[in-house]
Amino acid sequence: MSRNARINALLLLAVAALAVLPLVLGLGDHKEEPFAGADAEAETAITEIEPDYEPWFSPLYEPPSGEIESALFALQAALGAGVLAYYFGLRRGRRQGEQRAVAAAEASVAPRGTPEGD
Repeated sequence: MSRNARINALLLLAVAALAVLPLVLGLGDHKEEPFAGADAEAETAITEIEPDYEPWFSPLYEPPSGEIESALFALQAALGAGVLAYYFGLRRGRRQGEQRAVAAAEASVAPRGTPEGD
């Protein structure tokens, strides 16, 4: 197994552990919504500290349910990942194209098949 393959396997294992360990260890079992987002946690903390707090802004769009909100968040994450993948793929393709062009230029400059010593 190559060094890169080992590093990739370890990273994949770490990501899987980060996803599975909170579920296995029961983190958040004492909460009504164990895996609520940071926004909900912040709202709860603010209302505990200052019950009369009025937000400065309101959302432009409030999804009708948590499932739709989660779906929109997943769509946003997928679009972001797609843009990043496109960008990195484009950079790699350009780099490979430049390398091929340099190799082709070097091959055309060097004479091929000419007998030496003529």
